[in-house]
Amino acid sequence: MNDKKHICNCFRCDLKDVVFAFLDEEAIEELCTHREEQVYRKGEVINHEGEKINSFKYLNSGLVKLYRRTPSGDEQIITITRPFEFVSNMSIFSEDRYQYSVSALEDSGVCVIQLDYIKELFMKNGGFAMGLLSKISTINDKIIRQTLDIRQKNLVGRVAFVLLYFTNEIYNSRVFDLPVSRKEIADYIGMSTANVIRTLSDFRKEDIIRVFGKTIEIVDIIKLEIIAKRG
Repeated sequence: MNDKKHICNCFRCDLKDVVFAFLDEEAIEELCTHREEQVYRKGEVINHEGEKINSFKYLNSGLVKLYRRTPSGDEQIITITRPFEFVSNMSIFSEDRYQYSVSALEDSGVCVIQLDYIKELFMKNGGFAMGLLSKISTINDKIIRQTLDIRQKNLVGRVAFVLLYFTNEIYNSRVFDLPVSRKEIADYIGMSTANVIRTLSDFRKEDIIRVFGKTIEIVDIIKLEIIAKRG
């Protein structure tokens, strides 16, 4: 189960500058009475596909994946993301149930606000409404761009793209612990697990990467970038 914390830190939250900048101090204090922080352990589901939407959620720490289940029960990973992405909120103004699932890839903190209160703010404060819609639209555009970029590449290009995504956008480091399994990478890029394993092995043999269990080191990032671009 997730742990809940009720300490209000809205004034210190980085999201305040992104969306809540249009709220005065009184409104932010009121916001704090309608929210709680929840901590999800690695592997826990934050929201399930088909579950009724009754809250506004945003990730303020950790790492999550957004995915859906195919009729056969397989996962289709749509994106993997860090804070402050609103991947849980892509359907809050258009649907009454989640269209996708979100689960924690590492211990993650989520801020949960009563949805009725967010909708009330949305109707009363045009600046807040524009800021929120702009942020959600930006996330949607990013997901569409990533999907199209991946689909345009061949197998080695897709694997290179994912490794660069982790090193440049997720961890900002050339050495990182891979937060997903080989199967999850395959689900993300639309390839078989066997092909992903073989490609990572080829990258290792060509001294493009080093692999130590779940730890990946990008040795030749220039070559990896060329593969991703040409793939």
